Amino acid sequence: MVEDSRLASPTDEELVQRVREGDEQAMNVLVDRHHVVVFRTCAAILNDEDLAADASQNSFIKAFKAVARFRGEAAFRTWLLAIAGNEARGLLRKVKRRREDRLEDVGVLPSGGGDPSAEVTLQSEVARVRAVLADLPEKQRLSVSLRIFEGLSFREIGETIDSTEGSARVNYHHGIQRLRELLGS
Repeated sequence: MVEDSRLASPTDEELVQRVREGDEQAMNVLVDRHHVVVFRTCAAILNDEDLAADASQNSFIKAFKAVARFRGEAAFRTWLLAIAGNEARGLLRKVKRRREDRLEDVGVLPSGGGDPSAEVTLQSEVARVRAVLADLPEKQRLSVSLRIFEGLSFREIGETIDSTEGSARVNYHHGIQRLRELLGS
């Protein structure tokens, strides 16, 4: 019974140790726990959900292959996000794709049974914010996305974007300022 309570909510550090010992279930828990933030990080860099899904999958594969070298100097999530950022940037360089807005990039908002014209307006605003966010320089885009959507600290953001905590704060500030300018707020 003691073993079962320990499995209820293990820390990332405990799970990493289990992965090192060959525990595939621990690997699955880590993927479930961090998939969304890894995907969003890749999507913020790539601006393409299909490519972000590929980069996310590759990030987890690389992380688990390198888990023996994880020293624990940073949180596992931060280390994983650094890998994801590098993977996404590498994929972006490889693809060298054209930047264009497509209808499927806008996404579909769930219908709440409300006013259809309000939903259309909201969809339009979401698309506008995404387009403007996509136009920010990479470090500003990542700083804003990771802070707002993922709630990362500036220290974690700095580690993820390979800069200092202070630089992450500056990138966030400039990104928010630029978004306000571009959106006319």
